[in-house]
Amino acid sequence: MFHVYKTRVSRGFQLAIGGLALLSLTGLIVTLWILADFQREQEIVARIIRDLPDSDLAVARELAGELRFQSQLSILLVLNLCVTAVALALLVRAYLNSERSLREVKVLASDVLASMDQGVLTTDREEVITSINPRGMELLGLHGNVIDQPLSVVGIEHTLLSVICSHVNAHHSPVRDCDYTITTQGHEQTLRAGCSLLRNEQQEELGTVLHVRDVTERALMEQRLRRMERYAGLGSLATGLQHEIKNPLSALSLHVQLLDEALMGQTTSEDVNEMLGVIHTEIIRLTAVLEGFRDYASMSEPGRTDVDLGTLIKKLARFIRPQAEQQHVKVEVNLAEENLPAIKADSVHMDQVLLNLALNALQAMPEGGILSIGLQQEGEWLRIKVSDSGKGIPAEYRDRIFDPYFTTRNDGTGMGLALCEKIVRQHDGTIDLKTGAGGTAFSVLLPINEKP
Repeated sequence: MFHVYKTRVSRGFQLAIGGLALLSLTGLIVTLWILADFQREQEIVARIIRDLPDSDLAVARELAGELRFQSQLSILLVLNLCVTAVALALLVRAYLNSERSLREVKVLASDVLASMDQGVLTTDREEVITSINPRGMELLGLHGNVIDQPLSVVGIEHTLLSVICSHVNAHHSPVRDCDYTITTQGHEQTLRAGCSLLRNEQQEELGTVLHVRDVTERALMEQRLRRMERYAGLGSLATGLQHEIKNPLSALSLHVQLLDEALMGQTTSEDVNEMLGVIHTEIIRLTAVLEGFRDYASMSEPGRTDVDLGTLIKKLARFIRPQAEQQHVKVEVNLAEENLPAIKADSVHMDQVLLNLALNALQAMPEGGILSIGLQQEGEWLRIKVSDSGKGIPAEYRDRIFDPYFTTRNDGTGMGLALCEKIVRQHDGTIDLKTGAGGTAFSVLLPINEKP
């Protein structure tokens, strides 16, 4: 799985043993050369002795005796052979030990990378993958051998990796904490990537090191923390508004009702009746805004009981069908055939989410269309899908659709979808939407098992 750069390993003791072996081998060669020379001289002396007169034999035999020094040279030859053998044995042993240590370092490095919770991959200067650990293969959704493949094989969802890798190669400075989102098995996943230069011991640039980790839970926690801080401030504000505004509104509503009763039976102009109606309508609208704001800013946790979402959807379909028929909207309910498990949730809040999504869908189809409500299981999750066949949501409004008090209707408070988003988040779920010219589909994903 890892591409290893070939390097030369040299140690002092290996050089010393290698020098000793070379010196011993040189001495062995010189000894053999001298021994061969003595052998040739002995053969010459033996031929001379055969042709000498008897008077010179004594001197010739003395010379031949001196030449028998070759036996001592044989001993030296044996010693040289022994020293050379020992030196070669030590050199081989040192080489084997070095190879074993190198293998152990490689195995340890592989084990460390395989045990890391973040993906690590390296590239060369041409942005070709040279190594990747198992976690990197999992996070990037790669299969098979990707070594010696260009970084572009990671897919379009991970294009950011190629961007930051090119940036590091061009500017020679590291890039840290770049977040991006991908979709894995229908779930949104947040990854955090970084990149730095890969250098050897001589500080030569070999390529880059990319690291990727899953920060989905951390991102959700940070998002929830910011939301809770916002809710805390809104809660105090909601309490003050309830006291400072709702109480005067109640008194105003009461006096408008008394005034209306006092004028009953008397002839009044249409303008007076219209003004009283406007006052009454605006009082009701302001009261609804305050109650929605109070609910949105509430810090209380929802109650948890076993809730059958299929039953809630069927009840919702029966409730909205009369209004849908008036608008010439066909209501379709798509439930899975198998018995879906219940979830731990607040049934009132779940009813509110479904009703708000359905009413939004009806308001998007004033001239008729199709309202579809579906429910299906995806692993340990249940997905609710509410879609309409309206004109879709304009691109400039899509990022603000869940913001409090954001609405495109004159008669809306802008709290419906914001409350839906808050309730779903409180139930450890997610809500998103897909919209276009053919309509809008809201998708709510809720966990089946209650999280601790």
